[in-house]
Amino acid sequence: MEVGGKNMHMTKKRCLNDREGSNASLMRYRIELGLMFQEAMRSQDWERAESLFLSAELQNRNDFLCKALEFIWFLKSRHELDEITSLIKMIVSNGAGNFTKALVRSSFLAACLSLHGSLTMSLESSPAIMIQRLINHVQKSNRNEVFKAKADGLVKDLSKWVMSSIENHSERFEKKGNGHKITINDVRLQILGFKAFLNIAGSNLSRKDFIVAFELACFPLTRAQNFYPGWEFGGGAYLILSLLTMLVEGGANNVNQSLLETTQFGSTELVRIFLQLAQQKNLVVDVELALQYASQFGKIRTMECLVVVGKATAFQKPLISAVKQGCMPVIQWFVNRGCHNVLLVFALAVAASNNQVEITTYLLHHIPLPLLTSKGNKIIKITYALGGASLHGVSLLLQLNFLGDSVATYAVADKIARSDNDNVAHMLKVFLQEQWSAAAFLEGMMAGKNHYVNLMRILRRGESSIWLRGLPSPLLMAIGYMPLYKDCVKANGRLFPQRLRGQLVEIAERITDGAVNRESQLNELLAVLEHHLPPFVRSS
Repeated sequence: MEVGGKNMHMTKKRCLNDREGSNASLMRYRIELGLMFQEAMRSQDWERAESLFLSAELQNRNDFLCKALEFIWFLKSRHELDEITSLIKMIVSNGAGNFTKALVRSSFLAACLSLHGSLTMSLESSPAIMIQRLINHVQKSNRNEVFKAKADGLVKDLSKWVMSSIENHSERFEKKGNGHKITINDVRLQILGFKAFLNIAGSNLSRKDFIVAFELACFPLTRAQNFYPGWEFGGGAYLILSLLTMLVEGGANNVNQSLLETTQFGSTELVRIFLQLAQQKNLVVDVELALQYASQFGKIRTMECLVVVGKATAFQKPLISAVKQGCMPVIQWFVNRGCHNVLLVFALAVAASNNQVEITTYLLHHIPLPLLTSKGNKIIKITYALGGASLHGVSLLLQLNFLGDSVATYAVADKIARSDNDNVAHMLKVFLQEQWSAAAFLEGMMAGKNHYVNLMRILRRGESSIWLRGLPSPLLMAIGYMPLYKDCVKANGRLFPQRLRGQLVEIAERITDGAVNRESQLNELLAVLEHHLPPFVRSS
């Protein structure tokens, strides 16, 4: 029994090894047959290519369909077009029918070629760089990990195949300088070949097939960089536009979705292609939403394209989004585009309520002063409302002297503080009354006067064991007015709150015997106080 069992085990193992060896041999045979088929097409030995196809099994025949379709994108003459079309017809009529795989692979290859032909880099380096960019694109997407894993495998597989195809046909590129550019005449032939394949495939291709092919055709260009100047007028742009047009005619309806995704990556050249396609085929695309996406990601060139080519006109949402994010280049672009002044006023309120100091200051310099003056009351109220009942935005505007004139800025704050209008928020009104009103200034002066009187009483009548009157004058000023000085430094604005200003005016008038007063500029008042404080206080 033991001997018989051992022999049976040996037999099974031998059979398994034989099967594995047979499978390995079959795989080698298929690879070699495919390479010979490719070589036959490269050398334009069409009879040998047909003979090799007929000797292949069914699985190989589907691969040969992809390889034959691959050759279409390297066509150089009408004779080659006729021969490859005839070969594809023969391949299909003899059992090859995986049209979906052929369409998807061919579309991806064509897109990569249009991109490859646009890059100012060597033929040897661009495919490898292209693959890495596409893989990085997948990993940075917002999809789940399962999708990323599947997409990563698909992209690697397709990209390696593309690299192999480009290398196999490298001698067919027209070399110009350091790049390898595609000519429009060649593309016209290639499009005819691709159309011939679509006609042969007919109803074997579904709408879903065209949608997937469209998405994959767009994929390489979403991460493209270093386009040479004028690419949009050359063969690469003509190729991708022609390809996407045929896929739309076949049933792809994801142009708008692809446009929105592309704007996030700032692939302006592909965005321009989408806009041309939409115009030619009368498709509806949401350029306004695309402008929002482009501005959100700071893609200035893409924004320019959407406005100039796509005729996007709705600036409010993208501008406000940029203000909230603090994206100065985008805001500058909108201002330079001639954004409506009323919209800039609203953006100013949003910037202030979000404590965007730099942007608030920038917008104040680009809004006409008469408009600010006429809307001053509303700007304060809107800023408070947008701030979610926070007073930081209102304080920022007032401290920046947002009306450009201290008298006018203080006046608008005082007007709101004294308003009997029920529409004014209670917290806003109280804040302005206590800090920014004319009454607050008088209260500040009174507080300053009382502080001075108390300080004199301490110096003259105090019972402290330390004889304060014997201290140097700067130290006495530091003891008495360091808190006031710190409040002034903390305010750090072009204007001080009225209460604080009143305190500063009171001490400055006393120190200078009236040489400065309430009519003096803020910097003059503060300079008086600083002059009488010891250096260590000012430096701290």
